[in-house]
Amino acid sequence: MPFLVLLPPSEGKADAPEGAPVELGALSLPGLTAARGRVLDALVELCRGDEDTAAEVLGLSKGLRGEISRNAGLRTAGTLPAGELYTGVLYDALGLAKLDQAAYARAERSVLVFSGLWGAVRLSDRIPAYRCSGGVKLPPLGALGAYWRRETAEVLPAEADGLVLDLRSSAYAASWKPAGELIGRTATVRVLQEKDGKRSVVSHFNKATKGRLVRDLLNSGAEPSTPGELLDVLGGLGYTVEVAAQGTARKPWQLDVVVTEIH
Repeated sequence: MPFLVLLPPSEGKADAPEGAPVELGALSLPGLTAARGRVLDALVELCRGDEDTAAEVLGLSKGLRGEISRNAGLRTAGTLPAGELYTGVLYDALGLAKLDQAAYARAERSVLVFSGLWGAVRLSDRIPAYRCSGGVKLPPLGALGAYWRRETAEVLPAEADGLVLDLRSSAYAASWKPAGELIGRTATVRVLQEKDGKRSVVSHFNKATKGRLVRDLLNSGAEPSTPGELLDVLGGLGYTVEVAAQGTARKPWQLDVVVTEIH
C-alpha cells in the first residue's frame, strides 16, 4: 500500500435504507472485530436504558435525543458504505461520488475513517448510522480513545507500509498513534487561513481544505511514500505548504497548508 490517509468521521450521516444489518465479520481490519462487538454491545445497552443517562454520556442536547433510539436499534438497522454514510464539510469537499473509477479505487485502498464505534473502517465497509464520538467515555469500557488505542496497536501498523497522512481531529487521533519507524513516515496537517496578513485556524476552512486536498491527491494519481514527497506533490497541485516541524524519532512531520479562500 503506497500511502494511507487517516480521516475523522462526521457527526452528520446519511439515512441508511432498510435492509441487511451490519456484519461485523465482513468489515475490513478483521483484527478489530471482537473490539467492535464490545463497543456495539455497550452502546446499544446504554441507549436501551435510561434516556437521560445515555444523553449525558453521549453529550447529546435535547434536540438530538432521537439519536438515542437510533443507537438502540443498531443491531438491526440498515447500512450504507462508509463513503456514502458520512456527510459534512470534509466529505462534501472530498466528493467521493464525483471521483473517476481510478481515483475512487485509490480512495478505497488508501483511506481509513476513524470512529468511536467501529475503531476504523474503509470506505466500502457497510455500517449503520450511529451517534458515538471518539471523545465518549462509554460504560463499562471507559474512554473510547484509550480503548481503541489499545486495540489498534497491533492491527493498524500492518496497513501502513508507506506514507501516513494523518488528517484526524484530536478526538480521533487518540485512537491510534503511529509508533517506531512509522513515525518518520507520518505527516499531520494544520490548515491556516491567511487574511489581511494574519493567519488563524478556522474550522470550516480546516475541514473543507482537508477534503479538497485528499480529492486532489487521489485525482492526481500520485503516490508519495514520504512526507518530503508529499510536500512536492501538494506544491505541484497548487497548495501552499510549509513545514511547521520536521519529523523526529518521536514526533511526526507537521505541515501547514495556507489558504486564502475555499474553492
